[in-house]
Amino acid sequence: MDIIGEKLNATRAEVAEAIASRDVDLVQDLARRQIEAGADYLDVNAAGVQKAKEAEDLVWMVETVQAAVDAPLCLDSANPDALTAALGVVRGTPLVNSISGEPDRLDPILPLVATHECSVIALAADETGIGKTVEQRMAVVRKIVQASRTARVPDAHVLVDPLVLPLGAFNESATVTLDAMRAIRAEFPDVRLCLALSNLSFGLPQRALINRVFLTLALSAGLDIALLDPLNAQMMQEYVAAELVLGRDPFCRQYTQAYRTGRFGFPGKGAAVAAG
Repeated sequence: MDIIGEKLNATRAEVAEAIASRDVDLVQDLARRQIEAGADYLDVNAAGVQKAKEAEDLVWMVETVQAAVDAPLCLDSANPDALTAALGVVRGTPLVNSISGEPDRLDPILPLVATHECSVIALAADETGIGKTVEQRMAVVRKIVQASRTARVPDAHVLVDPLVLPLGAFNESATVTLDAMRAIRAEFPDVRLCLALSNLSFGLPQRALINRVFLTLALSAGLDIALLDPLNAQMMQEYVAAELVLGRDPFCRQYTQAYRTGRFGFPGKGAAVAAG
């Protein structure tokens, strides 16, 4: 599984303030720490700080992050103008976050994805909202995949997020999402599965605990890429251990490396292995 570091998002007050004040140090420190903690991609989101200047702000974020780390970026915006501007300065092949089943999200963004040959996160929601059943979400996924194929975006470049509602609002949220993941994989085997984990625990105490349990369950359902907080050492422990148990860590290399280096909170090299 790949990890998208979620911390560089303007919905977080300190990041919004850093964007507005052009605080290079804060943005670059968050970028470095997430990569050092194990993130494969960095989500960059400048929406909502200055609506009329989102394109300018997103370009600044991309250039600021790229000056600090050599890592692929996830360009997080529903604004085609902002995405166009960011795609003009980003290095390598980014992810685009995101499209949905709404025509005003599909029509302007899919051509950008096709032109730049990048992957796109597709949310299983449309103008009616997020369905409460697997079949409702599958209907949206089918619509998105049909549109992406028409735009000549390969299925392997589509990362479907079946979406997860807060448990406080919908008690069956996790089970419906996991069932939707399995249904998507069965019908569209080349499409990849993506999730933003933290939505599940919104409004509940001990959110990180819920997110860690859900990550393990989602990995067993075939999760390919997750948007999460890589600075949460316990979350990264859970991820490494789950990959090992599910047979997705050849020769246990990832787990043993994490143990030796102490990177995810495991004992350092030479420490005794605790029983149990």
